[in-house]
Amino acid sequence: MSPRSLGVKQIASNRKAFHDYFVLERHEAGIELFGTEVKSVRQGAVNLKDSFCLVKNGELFARGVHISPYEKGNIFNKDPMRPKRLLMHRKEINKLNVLVMQDGNALIPLSIYLKNGRVKLEIGVCKGKKLHDKREVEAKRQAQRDIEHSLKERNI
Repeated sequence: MSPRSLGVKQIASNRKAFHDYFVLERHEAGIELFGTEVKSVRQGAVNLKDSFCLVKNGELFARGVHISPYEKGNIFNKDPMRPKRLLMHRKEINKLNVLVMQDGNALIPLSIYLKNGRVKLEIGVCKGKKLHDKREVEAKRQAQRDIEHSLKERNI
């Protein structure tokens, strides 16, 4: 089945997160937005680069998520960098808080998408990569590309 038939439409992805972190767990959260923000998200005017999530007073917030102002909007446009509240069950938020308290873990937004007409944010419990880890992953990718290239040449 294609993602379209499931009612899921990818809006934006945080590719830098996969470069800088190991993703240990993934969770889906709703996101509290205002009308013009939803219209901007539907147009794809979202940037997740350098964004993160934090738990404050038992609530989960996404900071650094940039949703560009809706160009046809007026005084109802909100600040593009305002903290956005994420919607999850209290037990899930407490579980994520415990995981973040562990050494070196962070909550990072991985992607934003529409699921059955509702805006969802996929957040990951991530552990930071060291420089040698990044080099190792890049070396594996390059080796895989070389293998595929040589196989393609032999089959032609």
